Amino acid sequence: MEFTNYAGRENEEALVGPWTIADDRARLTYRFRPRSSVRESLEAEETLPGSLTLDDYHWEITGSGDKDPATIAWNDDVGVSVKFSDLQYFSVMFLHALRDVQQDLRQIRASPLGKLLSSRELPDDEKQELVEILQEANSKIASSRSIREAGEAIETAFEKVAGEAFAMSVRLGMADPSFASISRALTLLLSDEALKDFEPYRNGLGLNNILYISMILEYFEKRVAAAKTAGQLFLIEEPEAHLHPQLQRSLCGTLNAQPFQTILTTHSTHISSFVPIRSCVVLTKGPSSPIRAATPANSPAMTARDLLDLDRYLDATRSTLLFARKVMLVEGPAELFLIPALVKQVMGKDLDRLGISVIPIFGVHFGVYAKLFSETALQKKCVIVADGDLLPSDHQPSEEPEVIQLTEPAVESLSSYFLRVFKCQTTFERALTLPGTLSMLASAATELGATTTASRLQSGLTTIRGRGTSPAQKSEILSDLQSRVLSLARRVGKARFAQVASKYVQLATEVPQYIHQAVTWLEAE
Repeated sequence: MEFTNYAGRENEEALVGPWTIADDRARLTYRFRPRSSVRESLEAEETLPGSLTLDDYHWEITGSGDKDPATIAWNDDVGVSVKFSDLQYFSVMFLHALRDVQQDLRQIRASPLGKLLSSRELPDDEKQELVEILQEANSKIASSRSIREAGEAIETAFEKVAGEAFAMSVRLGMADPSFASISRALTLLLSDEALKDFEPYRNGLGLNNILYISMILEYFEKRVAAAKTAGQLFLIEEPEAHLHPQLQRSLCGTLNAQPFQTILTTHSTHISSFVPIRSCVVLTKGPSSPIRAATPANSPAMTARDLLDLDRYLDATRSTLLFARKVMLVEGPAELFLIPALVKQVMGKDLDRLGISVIPIFGVHFGVYAKLFSETALQKKCVIVADGDLLPSDHQPSEEPEVIQLTEPAVESLSSYFLRVFKCQTTFERALTLPGTLSMLASAATELGATTTASRLQSGLTTIRGRGTSPAQKSEILSDLQSRVLSLARRVGKARFAQVASKYVQLATEVPQYIHQAVTWLEAE
């Protein structure tokens, strides 16, 4: 673990100074290795490698050290020893995933309210004034006839049970009228348009999560302002728990603006779409390997322009590729609607159950996405399923004399160990028009009101299946039907056409060959 940007901050320099490895950079190393005596025994060959048990190991923390962590051997000593108690000067707050913030908010010791109150340093005269208010209230409560009589009844009952030798005076009142008791008794009271002064348990879990986190942030800010900390770190596991998508994004924006670091783990695409790719560390479970960690922004192939593109394009839909086990990149919503449905119907394969996510990039700019899938970025399999013309679905020829230079690399050149490209010859709609999909397409045309196209598709299917039709005739008929399907898709919108066609996918018996090949390659381990 390395610390930076602490130069000139007295408390932070005092803590990490002995761990310095370069200007404004300090390092801590956590190691789990055999104990000193065991290491000596191994080096003296008195103990055989492979014979150790867990009890022969321990953890240790050292500071400084100029060796590359990747080159440190098990018997190398690194840096200077660090006491665990020294680390307490660096404040770390951890919110686990299965947190019960409602319960914590009720208990002053577990709630951040207690920490927040303790950090405010109320003046002594104000504390005394609050205590006097409590003493006066206590006196009035104790003098109430009903309260007094209840105390006397308890005293009489106690004497009957314990006997005169153990009798004690009993009265009811608020114990310990002190500022500490005031702090323990305070609770959060909320109000909105419907209710006034209600406790947090009447809130939704999501809002209480935000309330809890807000108090922690305020507590951290007070410590920073008072220079009472040598650094702070906020760890949150799955901050999206019970949170509305807009609240997730609002929370991330607030955390990003804080003067201290936050590390969070998440499965939320709303959060991943908001956080810059430079801040992402992606953990991926391989088919037969341990979890692999990747920081895509650190890949040598990524340029500053690529990272800006990814920040713009990785919205809540496309950032799914960060979480997927395997990825299929497609051009647009037409493929997204139809490919998973067709593959499930014809090939009997559920892409979700196979861990394959279909991600539309809404264009043909596959180059920057392809860089994500490599040895130095995301080590997961990806296929690009593209049209043969590689023109955007809304492309229109122009008579303007202006020449536009396309800088996208040839899609075929993007293939690598982790990535393959599968293209059709023309467009998705033409490739989709096969003998085994004509019934599906005809039904879609009928629903869309294109009765002439629907009739031609049905009659074409009958002719193609006829015994007297030659291969050349079948090819000619199919080519005409492909043009009609593409024309219809353009008229009603390719996404709309695909969405309607997916309703009749149970009529399909065939899937385009290039899509079949892409799924087969992805499925293979």
